[in-house]
Amino acid sequence: MSSTQLLLAVSTSSAACAATAARHSLITQLAPAVRTFATASAATKPVTSSTKNHKVVVVGGGSAGLTISHQLLRKGKFSQDDIAIVDPAEWHHYQPGWTLVGGGLKDKQDLRRPLGTLIDPKMRFYNTELQFFSPDQNTVTLGNGDKLTYEHLVVAPGIKVNFDSIKGLPEALADANSGVSSIYGYDYCDKAFRTIQSLKGGNAIFTQPVGVVKCAGAPQKIMWLALDHWKKAGLYNPANPSTCPINITFATGLPVMFGVPKYSATLEKLRQERGVEGLFAHDLVDINGDKATFVHNGEKLSRKFDLMHVTPKMGPHAFVKNSPLANEAGFVDVDDATLRHKEWKNVWSAGDASSLPTSKTAAAITAQAPVLVKNLVRSLEGKDADEEYDGYTSCPLLTEYGKVLLAEFKYAGEPKETFGKAMGYDQAIPRRPFYYLKKDFFPWVYYKYMVKGTWGGPKGWLRD
Repeated sequence: MSSTQLLLAVSTSSAACAATAARHSLITQLAPAVRTFATASAATKPVTSSTKNHKVVVVGGGSAGLTISHQLLRKGKFSQDDIAIVDPAEWHHYQPGWTLVGGGLKDKQDLRRPLGTLIDPKMRFYNTELQFFSPDQNTVTLGNGDKLTYEHLVVAPGIKVNFDSIKGLPEALADANSGVSSIYGYDYCDKAFRTIQSLKGGNAIFTQPVGVVKCAGAPQKIMWLALDHWKKAGLYNPANPSTCPINITFATGLPVMFGVPKYSATLEKLRQERGVEGLFAHDLVDINGDKATFVHNGEKLSRKFDLMHVTPKMGPHAFVKNSPLANEAGFVDVDDATLRHKEWKNVWSAGDASSLPTSKTAAAITAQAPVLVKNLVRSLEGKDADEEYDGYTSCPLLTEYGKVLLAEFKYAGEPKETFGKAMGYDQAIPRRPFYYLKKDFFPWVYYKYMVKGTWGGPKGWLRD
């Protein structure tokens, strides 16, 4: 699929989005009935007994787990219950859409589905927690003590958002009257837009922590949308911010606006042009009332705020971090190219839980999944795992309502742009077509194709 065809598909999918929005809303309303049906159906019946042996066990029913398991199934080499998915969640969320919710562009209920309804009937679904891994015995132990054996294991449970990593944050988020919000949780993402709408004056602070986060551009995406909202409301003038009732600050644990130099340069220019204060290498550690405390160069400093959007610290789940599969940082220790574990050759990982040194995004999974699937299948056939992942990932970075900077890059922060050569676009320049990719096309293609194993990101629709 060419990049031109992809952009043309956006207009088609936008219409499809409108047509399917009502259906998605209805699905959400009927979720209890759907779950009841699923319990009675062999399709997605959560089980913890009977069949315990599987060719492939996939830990995680998020973006990576669903995409990989369905791509494996589509290879036509697996029988009923050969593939099993383990995940305790009731709902599957399209988390990239929470930025859109925070900007008032989507309803959060429309971006989730009952997890059981997304799993193909040919796979076995264990709707329970995983307790620990025993890779030497080729088994995993579930939360109820049951064991599953496997020929191959895929570890893709994502990472945990640690709201309690910042003192006072859970309480501030739970307080409906506070100006504190976060797009990094289903319960709080819609609070972000309410606080943006309510603010008529004062200090607005948007934070990004030191360390790994899901989609490293999201902490500032919500800031750019808020700025544009206040601009349209007459509360903020980028040309003369000192005269405005609202002051905007971006406090990031990073020394720069973004980790890839090409795109960071554009974002830094926007920050200066729009009068946003930059607090670099500032890590939020405490919230107390209307006071935020940061650590900078080992010293603490405080700032008063009227609105604050917080990106919490994140990290691997304990059952991964404390397992023999993890590296020193707590992530599944896999080869950067093949996605195969460095010690256990029948263990694989992709997505946020993996040690792959690239940004943790849904777009990265579109490139990782086909590599992992091909290598796993080749391994089952006794062949070498020779497919290689180049680190591709993407961040559709909203810079205002109606424009997106489409950052695409691979390992070492080297740009790898889909629309560069084909259409002559410099993707560091925010553009309107990219906005519709982010707002309409990606949410549509995610549930329609990606989690079903038929979408390959820049490569378009996958063929067996």
